[in-house]
Amino acid sequence: MRAVVGIVAGAVMVTLIVRSQRWRPRSIAIQGAVIRKDADPRKELPVAGVAVIATDGLMTVRTQSEASGYFNLSLRESVWPGQTVTLSFRSPDYESYDLTLHPGIRSNTERLYIAKLTPIAQAPALRSAQKMSVVSNIRIRYTVNSKGDLNIGSAVRTFQVVNQGNVPCNRQAPCSPDGIWKANTGSVTLDAGPDHEYRNVRASCIAGPCPFTRIDSSGYSQGGRVITATALDWSDTATFLLEAEVFRSSINSNVRESYPVIFGQTLNFTLPPTEEGVSIEAELDGTPMVFPLGPDLRLSWAACSARTNREGEHSTVYRCELKQGYKFGEQGAGNRG
Repeated sequence: MRAVVGIVAGAVMVTLIVRSQRWRPRSIAIQGAVIRKDADPRKELPVAGVAVIATDGLMTVRTQSEASGYFNLSLRESVWPGQTVTLSFRSPDYESYDLTLHPGIRSNTERLYIAKLTPIAQAPALRSAQKMSVVSNIRIRYTVNSKGDLNIGSAVRTFQVVNQGNVPCNRQAPCSPDGIWKANTGSVTLDAGPDHEYRNVRASCIAGPCPFTRIDSSGYSQGGRVITATALDWSDTATFLLEAEVFRSSINSNVRESYPVIFGQTLNFTLPPTEEGVSIEAELDGTPMVFPLGPDLRLSWAACSARTNREGEHSTVYRCELKQGYKFGEQGAGNRG
C-alpha cells in the first residue's frame, strides 16, 4: 500500500514539474478605449477621465482614460492560467461598466477593449423647468502665423582693381593663374543690417580687360547678411559690379475661419498645429457674440476639451459639449453632420 501511495505521489510531483516547465507566470497589458454608448455611431464620442480599474483578486491597477478615450494598464504581478481579471469603468456621469477577462486565453490578451458607457439620464422635470438658451450660427476663428521674407530693395556697388598689364610676375604673388604676369586683387563687402540678408547675389566685370580677370564667389554665393566679392586682375585696371537683392524676415499673421460639425449636443472641429488665438463666434439667443476659447478652454455654454493627434499632421481636435440649459439652433452651411 505504501508503495502505491509513493508511486501516485511521485506521478503528481512529476506532473507539476512538467506543467511548471511548460508555463511561466507573466504580466499582461490591457488597452482599449472608452466611448459614449449611442445608437448613432457618429455620437459615440470619446470619454476622458474615466477611472479604469483592473483586478485579479490579489492585485489592483488603476488608470484614467485620456482625452481620446484611450487607456493602457498592465498587471505587473503574474496572472496564472484559469484566473480571471475584472476590468471596471467608473465615472459620475455614466453608468458603471464591468468586463471579465480571461488572461490564460491568448486571444483575450491581444484584444482591444472598447467600453461603451451609458450616460446617466438627466431628470425630465429639471430639463423642462429651465428655459433653454439657443446657440446658433457658429464659426471658428483662429490665426495662423507663418515666417515670410519680404523683398525690400536691392544693393548695387562697383569696385576697381588697379593693375598694370604685361609686367612679369617673377614669382611674387599675386600672379595670373598661369603664374606669368603680375596681378592685383580688390574686394568689396556689404552688410545688410540686422534682420536683413542678401540673396541672388551676382558679380561681374563691366569695364577694362575683363577676359584677364577672375572673380571669387565664395564670399557671396550663399547670400546672407554680410557678403564679399573679390576679384583678381592680371592686366590693366578693371571695374567690377556687385548686385544683390535685399530681403527682410517677417512674421505674417492670417486670420482664418472654419465651421464645426455638430452631432446631437456636441460640436467638433480640428485646427492646424500652428493655430493661435482661437475663438468661437456664435449667436446666443439671437445676439452675435465672440467667445475667446483661451488655454483653459472655458465657455459659458459648453464644456470643451482638446487633444493632439498622435500621428500625421499633429493637428488639434476640439470637442465642446453643451451645458445644461443650452441647445443648438439653426447653423450656417457646413455645421451639421
